[in-house]
Amino acid sequence: AQGQTIPFVIIDIATPPSGGLSLFNLYVALSRSRVFQSGHCPELLAENNRLDQLDNSTLQWWQTLGKDVK
Repeated sequence: AQGQTIPFVIIDIATPPSGGLSLFNLYVALSRSRVFQSGHCPELLAENNRLDQLDNSTLQWWQTLGKDVK
């Protein structure tokens, strides 16, 4: 993808089995996407907010059960 702009990308940022993932590698992969070249659409921002709220409510629920959440 060198020198190309790809409209949509899926990037797996899990630790690769053959080594590490540096911030530079991550930046290069993400910079090929148009997401970083344009503003975010309202639907994506709304979904991100929904997921944040779900994460917070799940964390609170686990804490009420006395679970150790790190």
